[in-house]
Amino acid sequence: MRQVRLSRDTRAAATELGYVFTFLLGVLLMTIFSVWAWDIETNTRLRWNEEAVEANLNDLAAAVERADEASRIGNVSYAESVAWRPSEADESMFWLRLSDTSLKLIDKGGPLDMTVSLSGTGSGEHSGEIPLAGAQLVWVVHENGTTKVTLDRPQAVQ
Repeated sequence: MRQVRLSRDTRAAATELGYVFTFLLGVLLMTIFSVWAWDIETNTRLRWNEEAVEANLNDLAAAVERADEASRIGNVSYAESVAWRPSEADESMFWLRLSDTSLKLIDKGGPLDMTVSLSGTGSGEHSGEIPLAGAQLVWVVHENGTTKVTLDRPQAVQ
């Protein structure tokens, strides 16, 4: 009977370990890339939300300034609608507050609180607080010496 001598072939085991480590390195690199891409996408979405909300507030502030100009003419009524552009933010938690010197967005559920200063040069006072949940149009109305923001279309405009 012939005796078979066993020998250890370490080259095959080293090759298998190389495959395993290469696979694990690929998984690690893909994970890092995925987290990096997710972070970029999230920050871009937040920046776009901030810019959309800021553009909406600037449009509303400009409409309030035009209402103030109309109020200085005398006893006039003025109404202007401003389209509220939607964003990916949770707008069901947005409230808009108009005071004599500012237009303030209150985000009760997030970080998008913003304030736009107004000149306050109108002949009357400013008032109004409205929820922006589902709003597509915001009306800036000046009548009876008061400039206000509302979601309801004024009667004289219909």
